[in-house]
Amino acid sequence: MNPIESILKDYPMMVLDGAFSTELEQKGCDLNDPLWSAKILIENPDLIAAVHEDYYKAGADCVITASYQATYEGFMKRGVSEAEAGRLIASSVEIAKGVRDRFWSNAENQKGRPKPLVAASVGPYGAYLADGSEYRGNYGLDKKALSEFHKRRMQTLVGAGPDILACETIPCLVEAQAIVDVLGEYPEMYAWISFSAKDGQHINSGERIEDCAKWLNDKSQVAAIGVNCTAPEYMEALIEAIRRGTDKPIIVYPNSGEHYDAIEKSWHGCSKSEHYAMDAMKWHQKGAQIIGGCCRTTPLHIHEIVALAQRNL
Repeated sequence: MNPIESILKDYPMMVLDGAFSTELEQKGCDLNDPLWSAKILIENPDLIAAVHEDYYKAGADCVITASYQATYEGFMKRGVSEAEAGRLIASSVEIAKGVRDRFWSNAENQKGRPKPLVAASVGPYGAYLADGSEYRGNYGLDKKALSEFHKRRMQTLVGAGPDILACETIPCLVEAQAIVDVLGEYPEMYAWISFSAKDGQHINSGERIEDCAKWLNDKSQVAAIGVNCTAPEYMEALIEAIRRGTDKPIIVYPNSGEHYDAIEKSWHGCSKSEHYAMDAMKWHQKGAQIIGGCCRTTPLHIHEIVALAQRNL
């Protein structure tokens, strides 16, 4: 059964987790590396488990695994064997499932909420390049080449048994189409497709998000369509545009409002996260049913969304 549908039939909103790398950095990790947060799968997987636990405790109905930048190609460039790369990718799902199952075994944690999901992150080709390409989408690769890139990792992730795939920060429609083609090889698996956007109407490639939503609308394994890693001020317009193209649930998890410099690998500008939970309620009113946070958001933001949702929905 579609896991998002199973939650939304009983609850008006599904709350995701927030930033993963931000929390790892708070716990002392240096992520200035082509593998980004995926390198912690090698160095200290217990810290990954600790971040997932923080988000479950904050009230998240779904956590996203540490596989965004975990690819066979990336690990093998580091000198890891192909077999070990596969083990590391699968471990991202196994860690999150283990934390979820321990958390859920406590009856106190089950009150007033659905059993949380584990979403296996499928980052874009640009995440493997580690040059900010996921904010441009100008790969120069066709759908066949992108399908080949995603195929092996998706097979490994699906084999590890997540509840759903989080195909996120996708900057161009051709990459979403490639992912959907690979997804078709696993008819029992669902995924959400979440684009990165440059403004209130266009994903980072310049294509209209309404057109992307229309293309995805009849794809039965696509459980939700939306945007992530995008400035929060664009959310309301993007939700309206997505709704014009689909009747599927809309998912949004923007960043805190700061700007990421992919060359310096640093954040600049002002965070708008102090009103994040109030903004989340506005996004829900506009039609988003699945809401969380991306870069620079924290378990506190997720806790505030959960608390506000319980009071107002």
